[in-house]
Formats: sequence, C-alpha cells, structure tokens
Amino acid sequence: MKIRIKWNDRTSFLGETEGGHTVLMDGAPESGGRNLGLRPMELVLMGTGACTASDVVMILKKGRQDISDCMVEIEAERATEDPRVFIRIHFHFVLTGNNLKSQQVDRAINLSAEKYCSASIMLGKTAEMTHDFEIVKR
Repeated sequence: MKIRIKWNDRTSFLGETEGGHTVLMDGAPESGGRNLGLRPMELVLMGTGACTASDVVMILKKGRQDISDCMVEIEAERATEDPRVFIRIHFHFVLTGNNLKSQQVDRAINLSAEKYCSASIMLGKTAEMTHDFEIVKR
C-alpha cells in the first residue's frame, strides 16, 4: 500500500492513494488551519469505522442474516498531552434488517473487534475500546 501526502499550505494536505483517490485534510483554525477538510485523526476514526462495519456486514451476510443497513456512530477521547493518542473509543452499531438475531450481531461485532479489523485492533493498543448495538426492524 502506498499513499502520497502533499502539503498545500498552512496545515492543509492532500492525500492520494495508489488508485488515484484523494482526500483533503486540514487543521483547525486555532492551530493555523482553515477548516478546509478532515482532521487526520478524524480520518483515522472514519477508516476504523468503515473497517469494522465492513467486517460486521460480511460476517452477518455469511451467517445468512437479512441485513439491509449498518451505521456506526463513534465517540472517541484523546489524551490531553502529546502524543494525543486515542485513549477511549466507543462504537455504537445501528443495524437494520429483517429478523436479525441479537446473538449473531454480537458475535459479528466481537469477531471484528478481536480478529478481523486491523484498524480497531491497532487502535486498541492505546485506547480502551467498547461497543454496543441496536437492531432496527426493517
């Protein structure tokens, strides 16, 4: 995997993947940025959320669960001093489907958190990771 980061100005950077996808990142005004894009740490959380959501959906589909939507709301807390790593991250999964089984949803989330999601396992080295879920009937 290769990523290229190009400095624009101030605290603004453009990230580009090998496949040509780009994302603009910028700092907050209080740190000299202009709030033009995502903060890098927001992007880390977004990537982690997408990683775990993808796992959960695939595991539930393999388990023949009739899932039609998956949303993950993430709340995180960072250390107050440098390095300002994440120290607590909570994932709240909202899964929509027809007759989703609570036990299978719980199993899918745990498998992602403990075995498959590289991003959340990596962040778990510095952060207390918790999760819960709710099931919405379609």
